[in-house]
Amino acid sequence: MSKPIKPGVCLRGRGAHSAPPPRYLAHQHEWFDDGWPLAEDEEHQRPALKTHLSAYPARKIISYNQSPDLSIDRTINPYRGCEHGCIYCYARPSHAYLDLSPGIDFETELFYKPQAEQLLEKELQMEQYQCRPIMLGGNTDVYQPVEKKQRLTRRLLEKLLHYRHPVIVVTKSCLIERDLDVLKDLASRRLLLCWVSQTTLDDDLSRRMEPRASGPRRRLKTMARLAQAGIPVGVLVAPVIPVLSDGEMETIMKTARQAGASAAAYVLLRLPLEIKSLFEEWLQQHYPSQASRVMQQLRECHQGQAYRSSYGLRMRGSGAYSSLLASRFKLAHRRLGFKSAPQLDCSQFQPQQHTQQTDLF
Repeated sequence: MSKPIKPGVCLRGRGAHSAPPPRYLAHQHEWFDDGWPLAEDEEHQRPALKTHLSAYPARKIISYNQSPDLSIDRTINPYRGCEHGCIYCYARPSHAYLDLSPGIDFETELFYKPQAEQLLEKELQMEQYQCRPIMLGGNTDVYQPVEKKQRLTRRLLEKLLHYRHPVIVVTKSCLIERDLDVLKDLASRRLLLCWVSQTTLDDDLSRRMEPRASGPRRRLKTMARLAQAGIPVGVLVAPVIPVLSDGEMETIMKTARQAGASAAAYVLLRLPLEIKSLFEEWLQQHYPSQASRVMQQLRECHQGQAYRSSYGLRMRGSGAYSSLLASRFKLAHRRLGFKSAPQLDCSQFQPQQHTQQTDLF
């Protein structure tokens, strides 16, 4: 786990500004001013942190869920932690299971699953396996910067194509364009749907909020290139942040539709566990005059709390503001001609394809 960071220090190229200790540690640390002055360059210069990548010895690669909020019951996450550094990322608290901070550690201490391809093949060949669409990127982005060299996501896509297995990809990275050849093949067989996450069209807000993700307009180009290649693509307006980005919902949907997106969805900002304090700290650092309004609006959606984890409420909230967002989305969805996300074909799945059977005698 990284060392405590002096409060108020803005870390260059990172979303979080601190490293709160993971909630399961028996001993915790905090910043303490011992009276010794820092050198002038230490006081004012923003420190740059390096990213460390380690192998994670996973035993399985497909994760299952029974959430009624989700239409997908299984996901694959070849990476733990995400270098994009989005301050709002709901996956941050998962780093506490590794005794690492959901703050800076989540962005700098990354893990990859080197046996992901082999584990996937093993699980798909199990006799009891039943084919349903798999989501790539349900937790962290499968096209984050480390994928450029690791290529785990590409190998997983190739394996899913090999078995004719339907897949849904969620990303905010233009790196997905690297795999257009595999994606086009999957899409031609009705085995693929891509969602591109778009939080804002404001370059400055995006730079502060999701510092290492592709820029807003670059994502629109990615949508266009996917659509031009015959790949069904949807825009995920997520998260919708009160005061900061909620006014952009219709504009994001319109520009995405013009780029070629055929489906759309949205999710309200979620602040479970450690994300609440991290996000409030980020607000005070970048938007202090609007911080109280943002949090007040969120609490109105969750009966006075910053977040409720109840099914049916955690994604959209409740109350007048939540209802207004839903109405705005519904009207824009209809006006812009968005359609429902296409159904993927599970009937092509061939679990025993290309497997060799040994002789009994």
